[in-house]
Amino acid sequence: MANFLRLLGRRLAALPLMILGVTLLVFVVLQFAPGDRAVAALGEGASPAALAQYRQANGFNDPLFIQYFRYLGKLITGDFGSTLPPAKPITDVIASAFPVTLELTFLGVLIAIVISLVFGVLAALYRDTWVDQAIRVFSIAAIATPSFWLGILLIQWFALGDNSWFPSGGLADPSTGFSGWLSSMALPALALAIPVSASLIRVVRTSMVEELDRDYVRTAIGNGVPYTTVVSRNVLRNALVTPVTVLGLRIGYLLGGAVVIEMIFSLPGMGQQILNGITNVDTNLVQGVVLVIAITFVIVNIAVDLLYLLINPRIRTV
Repeated sequence: MANFLRLLGRRLAALPLMILGVTLLVFVVLQFAPGDRAVAALGEGASPAALAQYRQANGFNDPLFIQYFRYLGKLITGDFGSTLPPAKPITDVIASAFPVTLELTFLGVLIAIVISLVFGVLAALYRDTWVDQAIRVFSIAAIATPSFWLGILLIQWFALGDNSWFPSGGLADPSTGFSGWLSSMALPALALAIPVSASLIRVVRTSMVEELDRDYVRTAIGNGVPYTTVVSRNVLRNALVTPVTVLGLRIGYLLGGAVVIEMIFSLPGMGQQILNGITNVDTNLVQGVVLVIAITFVIVNIAVDLLYLLINPRIRTV
């Protein structure tokens, strides 16, 4: 337990440094983005004097390091700034959009886990048979399919014409309840999950095959322990260590993919806000949204590291 707490402390101690690095990277990259924030705020017809006054009033003429520390000071107090006129606090925009992205990502992760576990375990238990070959073809095809293109195909197959079983876009009104929410989230979550689950299937299969070939499996079966019991209680748990690590890396892809999928399915999430910010040259909005997504990715990966420690007790002794 002492080793585990020490490793936990290291992860948590590194969190502020990683978040600081994320803020610096996001700030610097967006400073060199095309577009003039003064023109975006005042309009194309603004006079040069008005533009110069706006830049001076908002500190755009200050050196970058001064602008960064000013921005960092506001972030510490929870101030992300305001959008371009009509001004609205960016925290309010994120508060309404971020839950949609989290819901989509969570549902995508859930679907990816179910698909990868079912197909990966089946491929391992029936290795080198037609079942294994069919799953391998599916996984290769799914990996090669971009999520945005898959989303368009799903809309054509299941949301248009006679096959309109799901809405083609938009988020269901809360009054429709859970069924309405699930109906509006099903296709975007599936488009997000399938490419990720395809890569996880191969990882689960490989881990399962390695565990099934170990001596303890043959020993347990030789001592009369039912094969299903050995697989469910021992093999599956030991085989999940590597897939959990890979899943942590894929969550970043899921968050980034959710941003694109939201645009295709017209979901009012973080992706829509990024698009609005880029279209309107609203650097503050893009900066705030990207920063929240990046910090979420860092925190999720630390959580996955801790889950990895819990699943694999051997790491705690390192």
